[in-house]
Amino acid sequence: MTDKNALIQPDKGQNAVPIHIVDKDSLEKFVKARSAPQRAALEAQKFKAEGYSKAIFPDGDNWAVVTGVANAGNLSSWCLAKLAETLPAGTYRLASAEPGPAMFGWISGQYAYDRYRTEPADEGPRILLTADARAITAALAEAEAVSLVRDLVNTPAEDMGPGQLEAEAEALSRAFGGELRVTKGDMLEQEFPMVHMVGRAAGRSHAPRMIEVEWGNPKHPRVAIVGKGVSFDTGGLDLKPSKGMALMKKDMGGAAHALALARLVMQGGLNVRLHLLVPAAENSVSANSYRPGDVLRSRKGLSVEITNTDAEGRLILGDALARAGEDDPDLVIDFATLTGAARSALGPDLPALFTRTDQTAEDLLAAGLACDDPCWRLPLHDGYREYLKSDIADIMNSHANPFAGASVAALFLDRFVPDDTDWAHFDTYAWRPSSKPGRPKGGAALGLRAAWHMLQKRYG
Repeated sequence: MTDKNALIQPDKGQNAVPIHIVDKDSLEKFVKARSAPQRAALEAQKFKAEGYSKAIFPDGDNWAVVTGVANAGNLSSWCLAKLAETLPAGTYRLASAEPGPAMFGWISGQYAYDRYRTEPADEGPRILLTADARAITAALAEAEAVSLVRDLVNTPAEDMGPGQLEAEAEALSRAFGGELRVTKGDMLEQEFPMVHMVGRAAGRSHAPRMIEVEWGNPKHPRVAIVGKGVSFDTGGLDLKPSKGMALMKKDMGGAAHALALARLVMQGGLNVRLHLLVPAAENSVSANSYRPGDVLRSRKGLSVEITNTDAEGRLILGDALARAGEDDPDLVIDFATLTGAARSALGPDLPALFTRTDQTAEDLLAAGLACDDPCWRLPLHDGYREYLKSDIADIMNSHANPFAGASVAALFLDRFVPDDTDWAHFDTYAWRPSSKPGRPKGGAALGLRAAWHMLQKRYG
């Protein structure tokens, strides 16, 4: 991929192709102000100022671009993303405005995952100029974090197992002066028994582990960020069909979000004591797979009856959330590709958000809308807790009826978070089944920027 740091540059009067931004309300005025050859070029291209549309027209001895947006006075993150994907390589500037939030989409639109290609297809770079130097730093940081999620999720499971997730956390810790702790082997079985049980069938090459990074001033409020790191999910003995396994390299998407958000927190120097936790395991099948009907002990002490080995993500998150809660955090946020029920309810674009407090929900929802990373709140309905009652253990991991799957999974996690802890849970898809401007098909960060903007406002 093109170096993201080169895609947005300070405007120092360089030669650049101008980009004009118009909406349907301002189109007539724009066209009237053009010369006859320019109007002819716009008419020939049938430019109507529809969203993401563009036209190229002569501009003296050079050329210029006009693009249609929904609201020329209020640019979105994505309004320039299509241009960034389709314009020729070169340097550009907006003719009469600053790009503001559109800088993020300009960078994001030039993302390409080419790790396994012998001839990368990137034709860039397409450089955008701005006079707002501070905004460059913020846009680059967010684009880098989103690209990290995409890269990790797009990588096949053989090259992105628990060991590779550990390496990512180690590099992050080293870059920002964090403290890394990895628990595996016999100690994992003792300290995080559900992580051990879920991952033990994968063998030594993809052995499970609990990955923790701590960073920041211990005197600052403690914030825990937790990410589900199932590097591949066969379903275990409750085996998925082959079609159901096709995208299961993305089942560590929660871990990817957690690593990216932790990077933003460290890079942004927020006033927090950060605790990053990634329970990492492959849910595989072998002679020592955990079984339906088994009862697992957990770090918190709750016993869990296994009614479905394909509901493994909530098990490893249970141990991680219990650990996060032991140090009296001010806030816990977790990300997980947890349920198909959330996707059935909200589709691929909206992560399901669960919170205990209305204020935290409102903060996250507002932050998401402000940065074009919308979320949707679903309920932690107490009436559904009975769905998790077990005849032989404290709780079962999966209910038998087809109702409220995302809420019931969240209620399972709720049992492992201390009662008085502010907690938010994102049931995210981490994938785009089809491309949109600035958002290519493949690994996707959904809820990441919402959480980051909320944390900035609360702890910045």
